[in-house]
Amino acid sequence: MGRHREPRAGCDGVRAAARTHSRAGGANPEHAVVPPGAAVTGESGAHARPIRVVPRIWTLRLYGGGFFCVGAAVAPLIQLDYEEVCSVTRGYSRDTDRKWQTRWEDTGLYQFRPERVDEKLYCLSAFSYPSGSNLHIGHWYNFGLADSWARMKRLQGYEVFEPMGFDAFGLPAENYAIQTGIHPKESTMKNIETMRYQLREMGAMFDWDYEVVTCDPSYYKWTQWLFLQMYRAGLAYRAEAPVNWCPNCMTVLANEQVVDGRCERCDGDVSHRNMTQWFLRITEYADRLLEGLDDLDWPERTKVLQTNWIGRSEGTMIRFRVAGSDEVIDAFTTRADTLFGATYLVLAPEHPAVGRLTTDEHADDVQAYREQSAAAREVDRLSTEREKTGVFTGGYARHPLTGEALPVWIADYVLMSYGSGAIMAVPGHDERDYEFAKKYDLPVPRVIAAEDPDTDDALPFTGDGVLVNSDRFDGMDSAGARRAITGQLRDLDLGDETVSYRLRDWLVSRQRYWGPPVPVIHCEGCGTVPVPEEDLPVRLPYDVDFTPKGKAPLASSAEFIDAPCPSCGEPARRDANTLDTFVDSSWYFLRYPDNRNDEQPFDSGFINRMLPVDKYVVGPEHATMHLLYARFITLVLYDLGYVDFEEPFTSLTHQGIILGPDGRRMSKSRGNVVSPDEYIEQHGSDVLRLYLAFGFKYTEGGAWEDEGIRATSRFLDRVERWIDRLDELRRENLTGETGAAGDHAVQLQYQRHYSIRKVTEDAEILHFNTCIARMMELANALYRYDSEVDDDNADLSLLEDATRDLILLMAPFAPHFAEEMWQRLGHPYSVFDAEWPQCQEEHLVRPEIEMAVQVNGKVRSTINVPSDASEEEIQKIAEEDERVQRYIADGIRKVIVVPENLINFVV
Repeated sequence: MGRHREPRAGCDGVRAAARTHSRAGGANPEHAVVPPGAAVTGESGAHARPIRVVPRIWTLRLYGGGFFCVGAAVAPLIQLDYEEVCSVTRGYSRDTDRKWQTRWEDTGLYQFRPERVDEKLYCLSAFSYPSGSNLHIGHWYNFGLADSWARMKRLQGYEVFEPMGFDAFGLPAENYAIQTGIHPKESTMKNIETMRYQLREMGAMFDWDYEVVTCDPSYYKWTQWLFLQMYRAGLAYRAEAPVNWCPNCMTVLANEQVVDGRCERCDGDVSHRNMTQWFLRITEYADRLLEGLDDLDWPERTKVLQTNWIGRSEGTMIRFRVAGSDEVIDAFTTRADTLFGATYLVLAPEHPAVGRLTTDEHADDVQAYREQSAAAREVDRLSTEREKTGVFTGGYARHPLTGEALPVWIADYVLMSYGSGAIMAVPGHDERDYEFAKKYDLPVPRVIAAEDPDTDDALPFTGDGVLVNSDRFDGMDSAGARRAITGQLRDLDLGDETVSYRLRDWLVSRQRYWGPPVPVIHCEGCGTVPVPEEDLPVRLPYDVDFTPKGKAPLASSAEFIDAPCPSCGEPARRDANTLDTFVDSSWYFLRYPDNRNDEQPFDSGFINRMLPVDKYVVGPEHATMHLLYARFITLVLYDLGYVDFEEPFTSLTHQGIILGPDGRRMSKSRGNVVSPDEYIEQHGSDVLRLYLAFGFKYTEGGAWEDEGIRATSRFLDRVERWIDRLDELRRENLTGETGAAGDHAVQLQYQRHYSIRKVTEDAEILHFNTCIARMMELANALYRYDSEVDDDNADLSLLEDATRDLILLMAPFAPHFAEEMWQRLGHPYSVFDAEWPQCQEEHLVRPEIEMAVQVNGKVRSTINVPSDASEEEIQKIAEEDERVQRYIADGIRKVIVVPENLINFVV
């Protein structure tokens, strides 16, 4: 269409200059911009006169397709009349972002309307830590593209609830404060202000009226309330137990916060100590946490991780009586059939019975070994490659069925955090026990033989088989023997069937400052007394030395620690520990919809209509921490009658990780953190969002590189030029009809509705990169139609509809740009109050499709073939193509046809 027309008056000089510049090897005329300070002139015959000096970057747009932009390096200067000839505009820029962000805020466009709760869609991204590093490109990847999904759902008619807040307590913020010497409250609130600004620059639909900040007393008041409900229900308790201790962070850690024997915060080695701490009884919910996974729309890998972390095992708990005392050692085993092969017991060095079992003769050796084990990493202790070591305690326990005295050892390959912290050692049928027994010259009897005589059952034989040397159980198969031996133990009250879990109760107290104080008072007369609910929150005092010293900083604040007992009024002491930050984040999604409620944590009636969360986007690293804790807390609140749902997150997606340019995880210490700010300022928010959507697979991420960001910017330029072109066509009052354009209109309709269908399907499952590809194809289809159809035959109505749909498809991924183009098209504000385009299936049937023709894998031509053509017909059409014939003249060895895509001749 454009190529069949004469240039508009005044534009011929620009076109000629563009062609000349391109032939001379200059920049692609479609992609250039006018730099600040360049002169723009107008042409009048042979005379050239300057019109203006460009104050900032401008883009020159020519109706009819192409455009050319001149810089100071181009001579002679292109002559152009800005006002009267060819529409010179800045194009999309950071100013466009600010314009629409202001408009959205002024009109309250993204404010959630509670009266439409029945149409709600709760879209949640895990809130971030204001630790001093501010937002990097990885945060942008998470929040920005989750917002794109939410924007599509809004266009589909949902009342989207998309809140944002800050997980402001915890070690990251406190460690930053320690490094800088600035009080955690001051540094945290300052960082929150910076991050709020950065998040607003993103242009997301966050409704800031629903913000939560976990270090605000109005929030942690209800975290303390939650702890008290669990305390009264018997789910929060205080006990002395072996715990994980991080000497760098100088605090205890939950098992979930220890990764391969290292602190998940500082990556330092973790040791073990016996300490009195607060725990939550998550183990009581182990089976329900497992069962609930079945119905969740979650990544399968995450379900497997939680299943393995809970670690349910069915077996037998066997009681071994300690010789010479009434003490009993419980040992869990899944192989009761090997009981007659047990020749010694092994306890974890941390086992509470070790001290009572150890004789004076062995006390020094046992103590030295316990100290050595406490310094070892858990991952090393469990390693199958590590040499097995241990120490004899001097004590003995009785075999429950033979009465034989079994020596009791301690060894670091047994952990208190698994099973009961004690095992019956069966060296003939367990590789670790066999290695240990050989080293310390302990008996290795056989009690299981292979059923098949051809099977190699050399010791240690770990498979099932037939029992031998097992008294009256000889000849039984392993499965039957497990039942029979467990039955005899049950009759003797020395064992029974049981289920064991890898999961341990959640350790929630921390010896750090920056967290909500545990709402408990310790009284010599009354014991542990919960703070009355009317006295909540127990405020965190400001004037406290928060540098870690190995004990709770609050213990040194007499003003805080001294308090009257709520029961008797006598002087008492507050608990000096604070709650782990994961307690704060285990329920924040419940507070968002009712964040200003001063009377209760949330209104149950309203929350039951708002939740569960419909889509939760959170990092995969939270699989066995935050996600497990949040499910547990929701089950507790369900049992206590506060909510009527058992699972907090119906559908879950893990975003991928954007690594630094060096391929490693972004870290200030590595110097590889990429800030989004410079890209936003240079290219605009939408260019960055589009690039992140197009350049990476959302659930995978990858190493950051910005080579393609300019191409993304050019895509927006290309779309805006099309809007300019459509304006021109409107002024020409075209009256063409679809029929006159024939196959060209059919092809455009196909690409239009194919793009609608694929963008809708792919965006739903967060495959954003393919969404952007489909939009680019639709833009290309509009240009192709324009170039191939004469003006008189052009169907303006079709072009209007296809352009409208293109802008709507782009809107979730380029919201500011889409608003600008929507306004340019003459539609009422806002594009996000429009309706998502619908695919009309009748337009997806094409009479012809375009296929590439390859010869030995190299494209030599393209052909159009009937959509229902057979492979033989496709081959015939390809062979008759003049551009192909000379490459296949020597004969064809093989033909490969990829339907609707390509045909490849192997010659």
